[in-house]
Amino acid sequence: MASSQLLAPIHQSLAISTQHLTKRFDRRSVVSDVHLDIASGEVYGLIGPNGAGKTTLIRMLALIEEPTIGEIYFNGQRFHHSETADIKRYLGYLPDDFPLYDDLNVWDYLDYFARLYRLREPRRSRRLYEVLELVQLTHKRDAAISTLSRGMKQRLGLARTVIHEPMILLLDEPVSGLDPIARMQFRSIVKTLQSAGMTILISSHVLSDLAELCTSIGMMELGYLVESASLQDLYARLSRQQIILSTLGSIEDLKQALNDLPFIQSVEPLTETQQLKVEFSGNQEACADLLRSLIQAGIPLTEFHCTQEDLETIFLKLGHQQAS
Repeated sequence: MASSQLLAPIHQSLAISTQHLTKRFDRRSVVSDVHLDIASGEVYGLIGPNGAGKTTLIRMLALIEEPTIGEIYFNGQRFHHSETADIKRYLGYLPDDFPLYDDLNVWDYLDYFARLYRLREPRRSRRLYEVLELVQLTHKRDAAISTLSRGMKQRLGLARTVIHEPMILLLDEPVSGLDPIARMQFRSIVKTLQSAGMTILISSHVLSDLAELCTSIGMMELGYLVESASLQDLYARLSRQQIILSTLGSIEDLKQALNDLPFIQSVEPLTETQQLKVEFSGNQEACADLLRSLIQAGIPLTEFHCTQEDLETIFLKLGHQQAS
């Protein structure tokens, strides 16, 4: 990177950091005063309702939109928007509406972008083979893009995005409209990229995918980043522990036994089943004590399943907190 573009070093372990990042269109703020820190090697999930500012934030990080106010740092170094050529070599950006040229075949499409990034032979061909294998499209190298399924096209877009081996990958709604199998394939590829050391920011409305992929989560609301924390911290703070219980005996006997035990916050019968859902505030040792106590009380348990509220529930809680 050019030394003229890199000033004011901050924490070197942060792949991305922003300070006061703001974008206004005709005096209307779309992104407002965002302070975002993403550590190197993280998969960071960005969630929020439509119109929250996620795409605009990602476009600023991808150097497509120039901030109205604020600073962006990559790998601890301040970036100036007037000089983009060097830093773009380190970024990969897959927008929701990425371009595909249906009249090209898969190989020629990737070769075109490899040449734009000035990859020379023999590295260029070697890299094309590598990304085709990564996205599981080697068998489609000579196929016309127009013949590919939506999932294949999305994986081809990802191959184009990483062909120059970026350090930071920005994905805006990459699994939108994909079926469960295509989403599973895409998740597998993202995990492979993370294991190779890439830092990944991904926005999505499919929160179950983010819960499986991400190490940290940020939530945007009306242009503000209202929450940013590790997934582990979010679960610890906002996800209540639940226990699903089934019995061969009387549900009323089970409910009565639970009423006499500690850490029980609530007991809810599940419709048309011999099951109860229990909100439980104890730790793992207390959970084991609960199971032991029920067995000692002679309750014929057939199920004792501990779980936590999922990321979608946490998202709804955060939204409710902001609204109130």
